[in-house]
Amino acid sequence: MADKIKILVVDDHPLMIDGIINALKKHDQYEVSYCNTCDDAYKKLKENTFDVLFTDLSFENLNDESELDGGEALIRKVKSDEIPVKIGVVTGHTETNRVFNVINNLKPNAYILKSHCSGDELHFAVQQMLKNMPFYTHEIHQKILKRNIVQIQMDEVAIQILKELPKQSKIVNLEGKIRKSDGNFMKIRAIENKLANLRIDLNAKNNTDLVLKAKELGIID
Repeated sequence: MADKIKILVVDDHPLMIDGIINALKKHDQYEVSYCNTCDDAYKKLKENTFDVLFTDLSFENLNDESELDGGEALIRKVKSDEIPVKIGVVTGHTETNRVFNVINNLKPNAYILKSHCSGDELHFAVQQMLKNMPFYTHEIHQKILKRNIVQIQMDEVAIQILKELPKQSKIVNLEGKIRKSDGNFMKIRAIENKLANLRIDLNAKNNTDLVLKAKELGIID
Protein backbone atom coordinates (compact mmCIF):
# COMPACT_ATOMS: atom_id res chain seq x y z
CA MET A 1 0.00 0.00 0.00
CA ALA A 2 1.39 3.41 -0.95
CA ASP A 3 2.34 5.84 1.80
CA LYS A 4 -0.38 8.30 2.65
CA ILE A 5 -0.04 11.96 1.74
CA LYS A 6 0.55 13.88 4.96
CA ILE A 7 -1.31 17.18 5.28
CA LEU A 8 -1.07 19.80 8.03
CA VAL A 9 -4.03 22.19 8.44
CA VAL A 10 -3.53 25.45 10.37
CA ASP A 11 -6.53 27.54 11.40
CA ASP A 12 -7.76 29.12 14.62
CA HIS A 13 -11.40 28.19 14.04
CA PRO A 14 -12.19 24.60 15.16
CA LEU A 15 -15.20 24.36 12.86
CA MET A 16 -13.02 25.24 9.86
CA ILE A 17 -10.44 22.64 10.83
CA ASP A 18 -13.16 20.02 11.28
CA GLY A 19 -14.64 20.95 7.91
CA ILE A 20 -11.34 20.56 6.06
CA ILE A 21 -10.49 17.30 7.84
CA ASN A 22 -13.93 15.83 7.13
CA ALA A 23 -13.73 16.96 3.50
CA LEU A 24 -10.34 15.28 3.05
CA LYS A 25 -11.47 12.11 4.85
CA LYS A 26 -13.49 11.25 1.77
CA HIS A 27 -10.16 10.40 0.15
CA ASP A 28 -8.38 7.65 2.07
CA GLN A 29 -4.91 8.50 0.72
CA TYR A 30 -4.62 11.47 3.09
CA GLU A 31 -3.34 11.59 6.66
CA VAL A 32 -4.40 14.92 8.16
CA SER A 33 -3.01 16.69 11.25
CA TYR A 34 -3.87 20.15 12.51
CA CYS A 35 -2.71 23.10 14.61
CA ASN A 36 -4.58 26.21 15.71
CA THR A 37 -1.55 28.51 15.95
CA CYS A 38 1.22 29.30 13.50
CA ASP A 39 3.88 28.80 16.20
CA ASP A 40 2.66 25.24 16.84
CA ALA A 41 2.47 24.60 13.11
CA TYR A 42 6.06 25.73 12.57
CA LYS A 43 7.27 23.50 15.40
CA LYS A 44 5.37 20.53 13.97
CA LEU A 45 6.78 21.18 10.50
CA LYS A 46 10.32 21.24 11.91
CA GLU A 47 9.84 17.99 13.80
CA ASN A 48 7.82 16.02 11.23
CA THR A 49 7.62 15.53 7.49
CA PHE A 50 4.52 16.78 5.68
CA ASP A 51 3.67 16.83 1.99
CA VAL A 52 1.17 19.70 2.12
CA LEU A 53 0.54 22.65 4.42
CA PHE A 54 -2.84 24.41 4.36
CA THR A 55 -2.94 27.65 6.35
CA ASP A 56 -5.26 30.59 6.86
CA LEU A 57 -3.79 34.10 6.65
CA SER A 58 -5.39 35.85 9.64
CA PHE A 59 -5.38 34.50 13.18
CA GLU A 60 -7.30 35.96 16.13
CA ASN A 61 -5.70 33.85 18.86
CA LEU A 62 -2.41 35.77 18.98
CA ASN A 63 -0.83 36.92 22.23
CA ASP A 64 2.34 38.67 23.40
CA GLU A 65 4.24 35.38 23.26
CA SER A 66 3.32 34.60 19.64
CA GLU A 67 6.38 34.63 17.40
CA LEU A 68 4.50 34.23 14.12
CA ASP A 69 1.64 36.71 13.72
CA GLY A 70 -0.27 34.92 10.98
CA GLY A 71 -0.21 32.73 7.93
CA GLU A 72 1.98 35.06 5.90
CA ALA A 73 4.66 35.00 8.62
CA LEU A 74 4.41 31.21 8.76
CA ILE A 75 4.83 30.89 5.00
CA ARG A 76 7.84 33.22 5.01
CA LYS A 77 9.43 31.22 7.85
CA VAL A 78 8.82 27.89 6.12
CA LYS A 79 10.33 29.19 2.91
CA SER A 80 13.33 30.83 4.59
CA ASP A 81 14.09 27.57 6.41
CA GLU A 82 13.62 25.67 3.14
CA ILE A 83 11.20 23.20 4.72
CA PRO A 84 10.18 20.87 1.86
CA VAL A 85 6.38 21.18 1.88
CA LYS A 86 3.80 22.37 -0.64
CA ILE A 87 1.96 25.42 0.71
CA GLY A 88 -1.69 26.20 0.19
CA VAL A 89 -3.61 29.20 1.52
CA VAL A 90 -7.18 28.50 2.66
CA THR A 91 -8.76 31.80 3.67
CA GLY A 92 -11.70 34.16 3.45
CA HIS A 93 -9.57 37.05 2.19
CA THR A 94 -10.70 38.05 -1.29
CA GLU A 95 -9.39 41.65 -1.43
CA THR A 96 -7.58 41.92 -4.76
CA ASN A 97 -4.56 43.75 -3.40
CA ARG A 98 -4.14 41.25 -0.53
CA VAL A 99 -4.56 38.29 -2.86
CA PHE A 100 -2.14 39.72 -5.42
CA ASN A 101 0.51 40.53 -2.82
CA VAL A 102 0.32 37.10 -1.19
CA ILE A 103 0.56 35.26 -4.50
CA ASN A 104 3.17 37.59 -5.99
CA ASN A 105 5.40 37.84 -2.90
CA LEU A 106 4.94 34.52 -1.08
CA LYS A 107 4.15 32.34 -4.11
CA PRO A 108 2.00 29.68 -2.38
CA ASN A 109 1.20 26.61 -4.45
CA ALA A 110 -2.54 27.18 -3.95
CA TYR A 111 -4.97 29.91 -2.91
CA ILE A 112 -8.39 28.57 -1.95
CA LEU A 113 -11.37 30.47 -0.59
CA LYS A 114 -13.10 29.04 2.46
CA SER A 115 -16.43 29.51 0.74
CA HIS A 116 -15.28 27.05 -1.95
CA CYS A 117 -13.52 24.64 0.38
CA SER A 118 -15.23 21.40 -0.66
CA GLY A 119 -13.69 17.95 -0.57
CA ASP A 120 -13.42 17.83 -4.35
CA GLU A 121 -11.80 21.27 -4.53
CA LEU A 122 -9.25 20.40 -1.84
CA HIS A 123 -8.52 17.01 -3.39
CA PHE A 124 -7.91 18.54 -6.81
CA ALA A 125 -5.77 21.28 -5.25
CA VAL A 126 -3.57 18.72 -3.48
CA GLN A 127 -3.09 16.72 -6.67
CA GLN A 128 -2.11 19.86 -8.60
CA MET A 129 0.26 21.02 -5.86
CA LEU A 130 2.05 17.67 -5.76
CA LYS A 131 2.58 17.97 -9.52
CA ASN A 132 4.19 21.41 -8.96
CA MET A 133 1.22 23.06 -10.65
CA PRO A 134 -0.46 26.05 -8.98
CA PHE A 135 -4.13 25.92 -8.06
CA TYR A 136 -6.34 28.94 -7.46
CA THR A 137 -10.05 29.01 -6.73
CA HIS A 138 -11.82 30.28 -9.86
CA GLU A 139 -12.67 33.65 -8.30
CA ILE A 140 -9.02 34.15 -7.31
CA HIS A 141 -7.80 33.12 -10.75
CA GLN A 142 -10.10 35.70 -12.33
CA LYS A 143 -8.86 38.42 -9.98
CA ILE A 144 -5.22 37.68 -10.81
CA LEU A 145 -5.93 37.58 -14.52
CA LYS A 146 -7.83 40.87 -14.47
CA ARG A 147 -5.20 42.56 -12.29
CA ASN A 148 -2.42 41.49 -14.65
CA ILE A 149 -4.30 42.72 -17.71
CA VAL A 150 -5.08 46.05 -16.09
CA GLN A 151 -1.47 46.51 -14.95
CA ILE A 152 -0.29 46.08 -18.53
CA GLN A 153 -2.68 48.87 -19.59
CA MET A 154 -1.70 51.23 -16.78
CA ASP A 155 0.97 53.87 -17.28
CA GLU A 156 2.31 56.63 -15.04
CA VAL A 157 -0.22 59.18 -16.35
CA ALA A 158 -3.12 56.82 -15.60
CA ILE A 159 -1.86 56.25 -12.05
CA GLN A 160 -1.50 60.03 -11.50
CA ILE A 161 -5.06 60.64 -12.67
CA LEU A 162 -6.53 57.83 -10.58
CA LYS A 163 -4.76 59.04 -7.45
CA GLU A 164 -5.63 62.70 -7.98
CA LEU A 165 -9.24 62.23 -9.13
CA PRO A 166 -10.79 61.62 -5.65
CA LYS A 167 -9.18 64.83 -4.34
CA GLN A 168 -10.85 67.10 -6.88
CA SER A 169 -14.50 68.20 -7.02
CA LYS A 170 -14.28 68.97 -10.74
CA ILE A 171 -12.37 67.37 -13.61
CA VAL A 172 -11.10 70.77 -14.73
CA ASN A 173 -9.17 71.00 -11.46
CA LEU A 174 -6.90 68.20 -12.67
CA GLU A 175 -5.32 70.57 -15.17
CA GLY A 176 -1.93 71.68 -13.87
CA LYS A 177 -1.58 68.55 -11.70
CA ILE A 178 -1.02 65.71 -14.20
CA ARG A 179 2.38 65.57 -15.90
CA LYS A 180 3.26 63.79 -19.13
CA SER A 181 6.43 61.71 -19.51
CA ASP A 182 8.26 64.80 -20.80
CA GLY A 183 7.47 66.67 -17.60
CA ASN A 184 4.92 69.05 -19.12
CA PHE A 185 1.40 69.35 -17.70
CA MET A 186 -1.43 67.69 -19.61
CA LYS A 187 -4.23 69.81 -21.03
CA ILE A 188 -7.77 69.19 -19.80
CA ARG A 189 -8.87 67.69 -23.15
CA ALA A 190 -6.08 65.11 -22.97
CA ILE A 191 -6.99 64.29 -19.36
CA GLU A 192 -10.64 63.81 -20.31
CA ASN A 193 -9.65 61.50 -23.16
CA LYS A 194 -7.46 59.47 -20.81
CA LEU A 195 -10.30 59.21 -18.32
CA ALA A 196 -12.66 57.99 -21.03
CA ASN A 197 -10.19 55.26 -22.01
CA LEU A 198 -9.70 54.25 -18.36
CA ARG A 199 -13.46 53.91 -17.89
CA ILE A 200 -13.55 51.58 -20.88
CA ASP A 201 -10.54 49.56 -19.65
CA LEU A 202 -12.02 49.08 -16.18
CA ASN A 203 -15.62 48.84 -17.38
CA ALA A 204 -16.58 51.76 -15.13
CA LYS A 205 -19.92 53.56 -15.39
CA ASN A 206 -18.54 56.93 -14.28
CA ASN A 207 -15.48 58.46 -12.61
CA THR A 208 -16.65 57.52 -9.11
CA ASP A 209 -17.05 53.92 -10.23
CA LEU A 210 -13.64 54.15 -11.91
CA VAL A 211 -11.93 55.08 -8.65
CA LEU A 212 -13.75 52.30 -6.76
CA LYS A 213 -12.69 49.70 -9.31
CA ALA A 214 -9.11 50.97 -9.29
CA LYS A 215 -9.05 50.54 -5.51
CA GLU A 216 -10.63 47.10 -5.74
CA LEU A 217 -7.93 46.02 -8.15
CA GLY A 218 -5.23 47.41 -5.88
CA ILE A 219 -4.05 49.95 -8.48
CA ILE A 220 -4.44 52.76 -5.94
CA ASP A 221 -4.85 52.68 -2.16
